[in-house]
Amino acid sequence: MTASGFHRIFKSVTRSLALTGLLLVQAGCATYYSHYAMFPAENSQGEPRAVRLSWHSAEYPSWWFVSDRATPLTLETQCSERVWQLYDGSHAEAGACGPGIRACGDRSRDRRVQVAQAASDSDVCMSVNPSDPHARIADISGRLELLVACAPVSAIRGEGEDKENVDYIRASAVPYTVYSRKTLRGALSARPPKFNRSECNAD
Repeated sequence: MTASGFHRIFKSVTRSLALTGLLLVQAGCATYYSHYAMFPAENSQGEPRAVRLSWHSAEYPSWWFVSDRATPLTLETQCSERVWQLYDGSHAEAGACGPGIRACGDRSRDRRVQVAQAASDSDVCMSVNPSDPHARIADISGRLELLVACAPVSAIRGEGEDKENVDYIRASAVPYTVYSRKTLRGALSARPPKFNRSECNAD
């Protein structure tokens, strides 16, 4: 092996070790939390349902060079198979429908309520703290505002044995005020409550 070849390999190994060390240091400095909220609301059909919000975060000391981070926010509605993911600007999966914390529409599944038109991936169907265009999930405190601007094209998808409910929380011109709970990840109290499925069977 030539001296230049050895030097290239040495630099590559050094970079890999440095990156591994940095990731370990970052992980060691973070405190991990689980967040969730359960609140009553109606779905688009006017049926009373429980709605669940959940996400995870990693918080770093104020003196550390890494900003706090969070997973996308998941929204689920009791008795429905439709699961929404809300993203912010820190997520590569975030759609281009708007700023802040948002979930974009799906033309085949959603419609805009105010204008009675199909919602596209350019339309915001759900947003959190909509008055703040720079809102980040990692910065959510124990209180948040959820604005819902869309409704499902159909609350039921499929037929026969393949039929499933895809309804979700009812659209509202006024944001829902939601209070979330924060616990250390892995704690017994970190898991959000389960939905009562017996109420779905009753419907």
